[in-house]
Amino acid sequence: MTLVKVRDLVVRAGGRVISSVPVLDVEPGRCVAIVGESGSGKTTALMATLGLLDTAEVTGEIGVCGVDVATASPRRLREMRGARAALVMQSPRAALTPTMRLGTLMRRALARHGVTGREAARRAEDAVAAVLLDPALLARYPHEVSGGQAQRFAIALAIALGAEVILADEPTSALDVTVQAEVVGVLRRLRDERGLALLLVSHDLALVSSVADHVLVMRDGAVVESGPAAEVFARPRDPYTRELIAAVPELPEATP
Repeated sequence: MTLVKVRDLVVRAGGRVISSVPVLDVEPGRCVAIVGESGSGKTTALMATLGLLDTAEVTGEIGVCGVDVATASPRRLREMRGARAALVMQSPRAALTPTMRLGTLMRRALARHGVTGREAARRAEDAVAAVLLDPALLARYPHEVSGGQAQRFAIALAIALGAEVILADEPTSALDVTVQAEVVGVLRRLRDERGLALLLVSHDLALVSSVADHVLVMRDGAVVESGPAAEVFARPRDPYTRELIAAVPELPEATP
């Protein structure tokens, strides 16, 4: 089953195309990454996939967990978001209510999707364990946890809600290198052990090379290269892709 299916996605603002993705498929247990410099259209494509661009014109076929994003009702989209497809942002603490303990936030999110009582408590405990966090963290407020803990909590919340696919926008860019490795390790393990699907937006090619199965390279709102990650990094076809790879010292030198 393809959890995310995009065909001929075009996003326009003011009559100008700002993001265009011809083909994108994400299957269970797979990670697809969209890479490119700032302003390349990658985050716009991600938001359009979840139907979160109210002020832009979006055309094309977008299916997420069996839901036709283009035609679904607002209620159907709310049911799909979080419960089946979860968005993890670059700065998760900014999305957390500062006066609400993390455990309370998780219980309220679960209740909104009809999960309460013992089942909610079980899911919360299992999800926190899955991302290698101490359950005591649920008693803390957002300002009492580190950036890495907050990011892992956001992933745990997605797991507790039963998400089949996580869409992550620059999930490690605000973290130091050691914590980045921890978060990437969690995502990789969830993909391998639980069959979680990942759609990852990042400008960090070192991160992408360590976790992605398939890569789309975007520039100026268009996909300039797409293919299996190993092939793209080893034998990039587009000059722009070669420039991106050459700018990252820890990546192997690309074959012309």
